[in-house]
Amino acid sequence: MNLRMLPAAAGSGIVFRRTDLDNFEIPATGRNVAKVSYATSLMRQGVLISTTEHLLSALIGMGVDNVIVEIDNLELPILDGSALPYVEAFHRVGIQAQRRRREVIRVLKPVEVREGDKFIGLYPGSGYSISYAIHFPAPIRQQEVCVDLATETYGTAIAPARTFGYQADEQKLRDMGLIRGASTENAIVLGPSGPINGPLRFSDEYVRHKVLDLIGDLALAGRRIEGRVVAQRAGHAMHTALVSRLLKDRSSWELARVSAPDAAEDAASPALPASPADVPAMMSV
Repeated sequence: MNLRMLPAAAGSGIVFRRTDLDNFEIPATGRNVAKVSYATSLMRQGVLISTTEHLLSALIGMGVDNVIVEIDNLELPILDGSALPYVEAFHRVGIQAQRRRREVIRVLKPVEVREGDKFIGLYPGSGYSISYAIHFPAPIRQQEVCVDLATETYGTAIAPARTFGYQADEQKLRDMGLIRGASTENAIVLGPSGPINGPLRFSDEYVRHKVLDLIGDLALAGRRIEGRVVAQRAGHAMHTALVSRLLKDRSSWELARVSAPDAAEDAASPALPASPADVPAMMSV
């Protein structure tokens, strides 16, 4: 499987290109969400791209607004289960500012999705802050984290957090045709007393990974969010439902042009460099 990222013109957004299907393109937008369960998939005219959330999270987290993602497979690589390999690849090639000012979705009023004891909401606020709380069976139980992408380094605070699952659920999920490529090399596997393939990268790595997923799923709004996100026990389905509700209520947001922050490790410049960026860690997966 080959994956390559190329620079795109200002205003292009994030676009997936299936090079194995005559370069068919699927923009990373809410209208192309196909299904969400253990991952987020996009589909346009019957052409599928699955497991998009980690790459989308890395792009938004590192401030990349415009890029073409070429791939010759229907599924993005899981890599080590986090977004860190993508971030490291961006650092290798660099990220370039474009002349046009960044366009963001500025939240003007609350937008919420509730489902029993699960909840996610978007609220007006400066920057892009996220508060996320989770509750899973032992040994995870409850975790909560608050991050502000305007002041914290995505590459060190969120990107390294890996996906996770329970060893007891493995066979059931495989029988359902899911997690076929999962292993201890690309996920935290939880036994009764804790991870069987530790150590953890963070004491609260599980909830940090949920934030990673959320950032990737909210990228399907088509632009970076300016506002405050609060989530409790949510997941991919609720993340993408929030995107749908936000986009349908045009009174809840406005497009605003903002200046990209000065160049920093978090790379707020909005596009990859002017030459194609091959990602060696992803070229033969």
